[in-house]
Amino acid sequence: MVTIENGTLTLEDLVRVARENEKVMLSPETEKRVLESRRILEKAAQSDQAVYGVNTGFGKFSEVKIGSGELAQLQRNLILSHACGVGNPMARDEIRGMMLLRINALARGYSGIRLETLQTLLAMLNAGVHPVVPEKGSLGASGDLAPLAHMVLTLIGEGQAEYQGKVYASKDALSLAGISPVVLAEKEGLALINGTQALTSMGALAFIDAKKALKAANLSAALSMEALRAITTAFDSRLHEVRGHAGQMKVAREILALLEGSSLVTRQNDLRCQDAYSIRCIPQVHGAIQDTFSYAEEKITIEINAVTDNPIVLAEDAIYSGGNFHGEPMAFVFDFLAIAVSELANIAERRLERLVNHQLNDLPPFLAPSGGLNSGFMITQYTAAALVSENKILAHPASVDSIPSSANQEDHVSMGNTAARKLREIVANTWRVLAIEAFAACQAIDFRPDRTLGRGTGELYCSIRKEVPFLKEDVLMHLEMEKVHGVLRNFVG
Repeated sequence: MVTIENGTLTLEDLVRVARENEKVMLSPETEKRVLESRRILEKAAQSDQAVYGVNTGFGKFSEVKIGSGELAQLQRNLILSHACGVGNPMARDEIRGMMLLRINALARGYSGIRLETLQTLLAMLNAGVHPVVPEKGSLGASGDLAPLAHMVLTLIGEGQAEYQGKVYASKDALSLAGISPVVLAEKEGLALINGTQALTSMGALAFIDAKKALKAANLSAALSMEALRAITTAFDSRLHEVRGHAGQMKVAREILALLEGSSLVTRQNDLRCQDAYSIRCIPQVHGAIQDTFSYAEEKITIEINAVTDNPIVLAEDAIYSGGNFHGEPMAFVFDFLAIAVSELANIAERRLERLVNHQLNDLPPFLAPSGGLNSGFMITQYTAAALVSENKILAHPASVDSIPSSANQEDHVSMGNTAARKLREIVANTWRVLAIEAFAACQAIDFRPDRTLGRGTGELYCSIRKEVPFLKEDVLMHLEMEKVHGVLRNFVG
């Protein structure tokens, strides 16, 4: 059980709920904070003073005062009008992550939502009632309005939801789960949709997969080093200490640990003086990616616990309208991660080229035992190159773009949702490139007789060989690539 308590959610908690279906509960102190925030909000709603989104319209309509008898209708209209998403539905884990993060933000006690409304959203999450949410339509400010509005549609019995593997009308999904839809009260619609939780869920889950991809990249790189009889001298800890970057030092240590006991790797001047950059500079490149990940993890952990609402209930006489919904902090992070993960694939593809190009090694051309009749691994490099090239296009930052909205009231936006979706695609492409590298490296290693593999690389090699044999002739490569991809994903956990 994951307990929501005043900004203590971790990335591990996110994974447990989003991907492992862990149940969630509110702590007693959390419930007290929510109740107090609601008391203050209801008092403000009945006053003559304008409070944005409580007794006024939204966006450019913020100057339009709404009568007390129309405040509930105002919130329902907000959800219906803002549910403008298009495109493919968000993935199930992303939906669950979004629900959890929105619950966590509202539970901080600064949004003025009713406790029963928050508990209903929590009941949906725990019961597995997952709103169908199109992935496109958010500018990342005022948060993820369109995706979160689709989430709230299910809460009020509108739209569609997935329950136990089938898609139903939301009211039917709620009924099957024994949950009653909510009639929104003052400010609740705005509280539920004014935040960055869709983009943060997508980006955070992609980041978790990227961290695992870096671990896989160290493994596939070490396998390639054995296949190419690479020089380990360049990984001496003293070289990396004099530069001083933590990630670089960490990667150098990890590569040497993976290769411990290998009879294939060499020392400087055993066979050659130095290796190409894609081998020799693994610590510098993978290490820079490691450092980028460390920065990103700090920022993402802050954001999954952030109050991103507007207005924010700070105190009895302080319900302030600000800009905490703006997605720029995460847009920058996800763009930075996109660049870093793209480089992970980029350097892996260059190692792959060195494995299959006989002009760069002492192995058979394209790792084919009988070249000519068989093409071997020739086209695997084409596929990797295509994915790497696509990543380069996707790595163009989304956050440098902005299109004004709401009649220029919202005149600068983050495009953080786009940044998160691009990151997700780059991570998926990178996993494929790494699997192809590992596949080719195992084939190349089998041309090295009387070998002993490293402590870490040997384990991965054996795992791959349980599923995919040495290829003596051409086979349907797509199927073998899929097998290696699955082995690699499972191997790193």
